[in-house]
Amino acid sequence: MADGEAIGVQAMSKRAAYLDLCSRIRSHDISYYIKGTSSISDFDYDRLYLELLELEKSHPDWVTPDSPSQKVGGHALAGFSQVTHRVPMQSLDNTYSEDELREFAARVSKLLERREMEWILEPKVDGVAVSLRYEKGLLVNGSTRGDGFTGDDITENLKTIRQLPLVLADAPEVLELRGEVYMTFPAFQRINSARQEAGEDLFANARNATAGTLKQLDSKEVARRPLSIVLYGAGEIMGKTIPGQSDFLKNLEGWGFPVPEWTARARTVDELISALHELDNRRKGFSYPTDGAVIKVNSFEQRSWLGSTSKAPRWAIAYKFAPEQAETVLRAITFQVGRTGVITPVAELEPVLLSGTTVSRATLHNFDEIRRKDIRLMDHVVVEKAGEIIPAVISVNLNKRLTGAEVIAEPRDCPSCASALLKDGIFLRCISASCPAQANRGIQHFAHRGAMDIEGLGESLVEQLVEKSLLKSFPDIYSLSVGAVAGLPRMGEKSAANLIDAIAKSKQQPLWRLLFGLGIFHVGAGLARKLESAFEGLDQLASASLEELLKVEDVGAIVAESIHAYFRKEENRRLIGRLREHGLNFKSVKQEVRSTVLSGKKFVITGTLSRPRSSFEADIRALGGEISGSVSAKTDYVLAGEDAGSKLEKARKLGVKVIDEKEFEKLAQPMGGH
Repeated sequence: MADGEAIGVQAMSKRAAYLDLCSRIRSHDISYYIKGTSSISDFDYDRLYLELLELEKSHPDWVTPDSPSQKVGGHALAGFSQVTHRVPMQSLDNTYSEDELREFAARVSKLLERREMEWILEPKVDGVAVSLRYEKGLLVNGSTRGDGFTGDDITENLKTIRQLPLVLADAPEVLELRGEVYMTFPAFQRINSARQEAGEDLFANARNATAGTLKQLDSKEVARRPLSIVLYGAGEIMGKTIPGQSDFLKNLEGWGFPVPEWTARARTVDELISALHELDNRRKGFSYPTDGAVIKVNSFEQRSWLGSTSKAPRWAIAYKFAPEQAETVLRAITFQVGRTGVITPVAELEPVLLSGTTVSRATLHNFDEIRRKDIRLMDHVVVEKAGEIIPAVISVNLNKRLTGAEVIAEPRDCPSCASALLKDGIFLRCISASCPAQANRGIQHFAHRGAMDIEGLGESLVEQLVEKSLLKSFPDIYSLSVGAVAGLPRMGEKSAANLIDAIAKSKQQPLWRLLFGLGIFHVGAGLARKLESAFEGLDQLASASLEELLKVEDVGAIVAESIHAYFRKEENRRLIGRLREHGLNFKSVKQEVRSTVLSGKKFVITGTLSRPRSSFEADIRALGGEISGSVSAKTDYVLAGEDAGSKLEKARKLGVKVIDEKEFEKLAQPMGGH
């Protein structure tokens, strides 16, 4: 054999060894990340992985798209591009009761003309919905749900998930899949512990942590976050016929995808409800957040017959379980001072695990609630997460009450400034203008994105600035300097300069934002807009009589009195004078009405949409429509995005028309438009 041939054979042998090494590591990944078993020790796995990296360093041309090394992330992106879903990613209708589930099943049976059918039930993982597209076995893109028609291209971020195969064997020509990216409870606790040590804000829950991670433009950072994925749905499939969901899940497993760890099949509604109860018991042992079940018609052919509405399929529904509750001991009470001076009692609890997180504090709302529920110190209390996020004390286990349990007394003085408290209806309120706690929260509200929208001036920075006496009230924001801010922990010259620029830009914000930011009792963002429309500027509003205020839409006697009293307090006049000196905008800008196509129509907006809510509000107002914060019988339309909650449910109960973004765009077109 010639020397050249020998070298070639040796090179081929090395490449074959490299490909075998890739295959072995992928096999170990499947055992660990999908099957939940360890086929090799951590030490041996790390040794194999280092060997792989050395080989790829010497032979970069050998690196394949499905190499385990490709899970570590690539170059940071400037922004996300858009991906069009070949099959729209619809959301699901929700139900919270077994009676409603029976009604849904009866509707489906009627639409199928009483044909024999089968249901399949899967856990509803509380994560972020994504779409994956494979062509000829290669992952070509992965995206978010977006508006259901287009989503953000997060392919590089999804590639970092260890469970996700990048190349498939024996896959159809086109395979578009739907799934959920999530974070396990242990992973969530690890990431929050690391953020706490770094002095960063904590994520409220695992879903927020997952969503925040997928929004990262640097996939190397995403690779450091412990994300998981489960696949359960089909989009476009070309080159293979699959009869139903149960067969589809088997195919997914065969291709190496993680699928729901538990499913159930049912022929009758009673069997379906029995499976729901079993899942409710099982989910407490799951390592990830589940808030319900997804119930689907198994047969794909029957799904085609049933079809979809503009928003949701007729063949599936999400059943939401009641929020998880836990019993623990109320050890002490602390009192928090809110932005408007309201004192909120907070229960300090014996730590208890609830919905995957450790809860040690819960709101008691107000003192009337404490008396109504007869909550006392050292009581055994039932705690629930409202919306699976905010813990609240629901009730007391009176059977475990200690003899002589101490009644919770209302404080007489403000816990922040020691000023005497005023009884204001059901609330206790501190009315001191120099209260540090109120200043802190008032400044946070003023800078919030819904008010003056000062980017970078968040909760932790405001607390530092108040603690250092650099801020005592929100006019002080406009006296901050780069030097003063740069000297604070975790702040540098660049961050400080960016903040000062954001503060300067906020001076030109529209008047309604300033009015909302002032924190006048009963004046929310919607009413602030109406006040701006009704008066030429802040000076005219400040000097308005009660009679003039009462002429403004949605301003009643109580609200008028609140606004009138605010502008007659000397301390508030001085505050406004200081804002004037700093050059803030005090003039009203009248909303230009481009069309009257939505004239007289009242809209409520809820859920996550493809662009900021304020953008839709501006469109509605420019077309003559009105915005309301709550659903009533007078509401004409509810514009609902992803994860719409109680407003959507109320709209359905009241028979208010619910529309999605596509329907809104049609509605907003001028008569005769295209």
